[in-house]
Amino acid sequence: MKTSWRSASLVASAAAVLALTTACGQDSPPAASQNVGATAAPGDYGSIGAGAGSAAGGTAATQPAAPSASSPSNPAGKLSVSTAEKVGKVVTDSLGLTLYRFDQDTEQPPKSNCDGDCAKTWPPVPADDAEAGEGIDKALLGSVTRADGTKQLTVGGWPAYRYAKDVNAGDVKGQGVGGKWYALAPDGKKAQGGAAGGGAEALPGLSTRNDPKLGEIVIDKNGMTVYRFMKDSQWPMKTACTGDCLEKWPVIAPVDEKDTKGIDLQGSTPNRGYVVFDRPDGIKQQTIDCIPIYTFAGDKKAGDTNGQGVGGTWYAIRPDGKPVGASEK
Repeated sequence: MKTSWRSASLVASAAAVLALTTACGQDSPPAASQNVGATAAPGDYGSIGAGAGSAAGGTAATQPAAPSASSPSNPAGKLSVSTAEKVGKVVTDSLGLTLYRFDQDTEQPPKSNCDGDCAKTWPPVPADDAEAGEGIDKALLGSVTRADGTKQLTVGGWPAYRYAKDVNAGDVKGQGVGGKWYALAPDGKKAQGGAAGGGAEALPGLSTRNDPKLGEIVIDKNGMTVYRFMKDSQWPMKTACTGDCLEKWPVIAPVDEKDTKGIDLQGSTPNRGYVVFDRPDGIKQQTIDCIPIYTFAGDKKAGDTNGQGVGGTWYAIRPDGKPVGASEK
C-alpha cells in the first residue's frame, strides 16, 4: 500500500500515524495541539469578495447578512414542491421558503457540519412537525440529531436548512453560495441550477482547468477554484486557518483518489502526496502534496477567482501543490 494514500488520523493506530507523519516530513506523531500553526489574523483571510481576481464578467460577493428574527428554527409544517426560475423543482416549507443542503454534510449516515455562526446564516429546519405534502415522498423524510441535541429534518438523508437572506416565498438566494449550498430537490439531490450548470457533465471531486489569467489551477466538483494558505505548514502538516477564518475559507472535504483528474497524487517528494488531514478541530480536510486546501466563500460561481491574493497569503493552487503567483519559502 502506498503511504501517500493514508489518512492523517490522530486517532489511528500508532503504526499508521507514524507512517503518515513520516510521509509528511515528521519523524514522530504530533500532539493534537501541534497541528495548529500561527493563528490567522483577520487581515490574512480578508473579507468576502476582497480577492485580487475574478472570472470575466464575475462580480465580488458580499458577506451573508445576519439572519432576521423570523428565520431561526421556524417549524417546517407541510412540505411541498415549488418550481424556481433557473433552478427547477425545489422543496419548500409551509411558508413557501426554499430548503437547502450543504455539500460538507453527509447523507450516509446523515450528519450536519453547520454549527455556530454557520447555523445563524443557515438555520436548521426542525424535524418535529415536518410532514410530506403534495410532491414529497414521505419515505425520504427523516431526522438527524445535531450536536446541541435538537432534531433536524433530513430529505433523502441530507440535513435541511433555510437561508437567512430568503425572506419571501419563492426566494432562492442561497443557490450556489460558496459553491457548497444548493436548494433541495424533492429526491434529496441538488436542484438543477448548480454552479456547474444544470444538466452539465459532472466534474470529478478534484480536477483542473485553464484559467485565462492564472493558468492551470485546481477546481472542486462544483467547478469552484481551490486555494492554499501560505501560513499553513506543509511538513509537518499544520493549519493556521481556524474559527472565523473557516467561514470565509471552507475546507475541501476528503476526495477519493479515484475521483480526481489531472492532480499530482505523488507530490513533490516520494510518499508525500494525496492524504487526508485530521485537523485539531475535528474536521477532515483534503490535501495536495500535504498542503491543506480550501475554497473561498467570496467565489459565487464556477470560474470565479476572487480569493486570489487575499491578504497576500491566499493563492489558487496548481495540480502539483504550488501556489499561483507566490513563491514558497
